[in-house]
Amino acid sequence: MELRIIKTEEQHRRYLEEARRLAKGDPEPESEDGARLELLAKLIDDYEKERFKFRKPDPIEAILFRMEEQGLRQADIAALVGGKNRASEILSRKRPLTLAMVRALHEKLGIPSELLIREPAAEYRVRRPGGKRTR
Repeated sequence: MELRIIKTEEQHRRYLEEARRLAKGDPEPESEDGARLELLAKLIDDYEKERFKFRKPDPIEAILFRMEEQGLRQADIAALVGGKNRASEILSRKRPLTLAMVRALHEKLGIPSELLIREPAAEYRVRRPGGKRTR
């Protein structure tokens, strides 16, 4: 089989089967089979990255996910964000995160800072008094 850029699910399936077959033989990296396996892996990886894109969660989704994952309650993160009221406002999307909150959530809960500094999804942006959305 001549290797080409993967464009269909059928090609993807065939390349996966070929990669599995080659991997079972545990070829030396410098061998012909080793080089072929490396190329197959690269082609498969490129296809999967393009085909299976995942939307990154907005900051509040990331916090809620980590809270659920670690069995935390709103009261448990209150100290990280400045109190119970602030925690409530943040989780209900009424208050944006500050840099100090981002640092604390990143350090204590292990949430990647790049997720916490993202803008919330458009439908969840914080509203200013008077009903106008912030950016």
